[in-house]
Amino acid sequence: MLRRRLLPLLGLLFTAACSPATDSGSADAPAQAAPQPLTVQDDLGRTVTLKAPPRRIMALAASMTEMLYAVADTATIVGRTQVCDYPAAALRKPVVNSYPLDFETLVGLHPDVVFTVEGITSPADASRLQQLGIPVYYQRYQRVTDIFRGLNDLGRLLGRVPQARRLTDSLAQALSTITADTAGPRPRALAVISNDPIYAFGRNTIFTDKIRLAGGQNALAEDFPQPYPSLTREYILKLNPDVIIGGRFGQLDSTFFRMYPELRRTTAYRTRRVFPVTGDLMDRPSPRVVESVRELQRLLHPAR
Repeated sequence: MLRRRLLPLLGLLFTAACSPATDSGSADAPAQAAPQPLTVQDDLGRTVTLKAPPRRIMALAASMTEMLYAVADTATIVGRTQVCDYPAAALRKPVVNSYPLDFETLVGLHPDVVFTVEGITSPADASRLQQLGIPVYYQRYQRVTDIFRGLNDLGRLLGRVPQARRLTDSLAQALSTITADTAGPRPRALAVISNDPIYAFGRNTIFTDKIRLAGGQNALAEDFPQPYPSLTREYILKLNPDVIIGGRFGQLDSTFFRMYPELRRTTAYRTRRVFPVTGDLMDRPSPRVVESVRELQRLLHPAR
């Protein structure tokens, strides 16, 4: 996490950069201070050193690209990955393939720092980028509020504190209007990612916090080592979720439930509480997280 001492340092650097020009021939003209390195810690506890306040940036995760567009001066964003498709302005940026990582194209864009998310960029790729002179800054999100914190951390690192604060204050206010109406029963929701094998959002993912804020609970009460565990049909029958998230009822009835007909005994199937969600909102821990919570609440509690 960024240290508080970073703020005064950034302020000093930006003040120096914006000071009126002086006559270089004057003996009394002070020498302009060279940009000083910035050393911070990212969310994984890694020490990241930037030679100066970054002026060329990019992200290797679609969610982080959305965060940069929400906080940064967009002119400083120099590229995107092949999966970064929001906002629309991102589509005009040069593409760096992230699977596998295209080091040559990335280095050619000369970013001062690359932002990414835990689990998206491998430690080996990050280490190689560091060796090539490109710092890599990771963020980690376990709760919705971690996204707000991450936005404010970006604001401090990029010299955009007011912009980040306005955004997070607005998001927090919008979230409070949702959570104010979460009394009553909390349906147990299983969020399925794939059918064969069956993978689902585990308890140690941000989905658990989003579904809680929406007025439900993750049907997976057990902590698995993997964030997205593989589940057997027997295990799902034992869970007996009230809601299954992963596709329209008719679609899953002809695919998922046809493959695993015994799961038609679950409460979710018998009550037809099987729903699709917007993939980008579900999968990306981005500034649109409040939209994701609101979408989940509409599915869990349609009367609200």
